[in-house]
Amino acid sequence: MTMTQTIAYPVPADPPDDCDDDVLLARMKADDAAAYRVLVERHVDRAFALALRMLGNRADAEDVAQDALIKAWVHRHDWQEGRARFSTWLYRVVVNRCIDLRRRPVGACLDDVPEPEDDARSAEQTLHRRQVFDRLGHAISLLPEQQRAALTLAYFEEMANAEIAAVLGTTVKAVESLLKRGRQTLRERLRRSERDMRLALADA
Repeated sequence: MTMTQTIAYPVPADPPDDCDDDVLLARMKADDAAAYRVLVERHVDRAFALALRMLGNRADAEDVAQDALIKAWVHRHDWQEGRARFSTWLYRVVVNRCIDLRRRPVGACLDDVPEPEDDARSAEQTLHRRQVFDRLGHAISLLPEQQRAALTLAYFEEMANAEIAAVLGTTVKAVESLLKRGRQTLRERLRRSERDMRLALADA
C-alpha cells in the first residue's frame, strides 16, 4: 500500500424503519448515526405529545422532547441491553424534565397554547367547547405533579399501571394510589361541570 492510498472502511447499511429498538440502540453504541435517526423519527412525536400534555406549552414541549432525545445520543455508550425498554427510559426523562419545568417560579409561568379553530363548528359551539376543556385542563394542571403524570400516561398514552410505574420509578401499588387520588380530585373539581363535559364530549 502506497502512502497516497486510503483505507476503505465498510459503511454500515441504513437500518430498516421497522428495526427493533434494541437493535437500533446496539448500533448507536457503535456510533451509527443512521440508527439514531430512525429511533428519533420513531419516538419524537410521542415524546413531544407527552410533554405538551404535561406542560401545555408547545415551545417548552419541543425543547423537552429534543433534550430527551439528545440525551439518548450523548449517553448511548451507557445503554445496557435488557435493563429497560427505550420508550420507558425516554418517557421517564420527559416526565422528570416536565416536572422540573413546572416547578419554576410563578413569575416564569408557561404561556397557554391556543386551541386550533374548527371551521366545521359554529363560533358559539367552539367557544363553549373551549371553555369546558379549559376547565378540564385547568383542573388537571392543579393536580400534584405525580398524579398529573400518572393520569397523563394512563389516559393519553394508554399505558398499563406496570408501565406507568416503570416510567415514574415507583411501584404498581403507588401508581394505583396516584390514579385513584387524581381521579377523585378531578371528579370533585369538575362536579359542577359534568353536564357541560358530557355535552362537549358528545359533540366531539
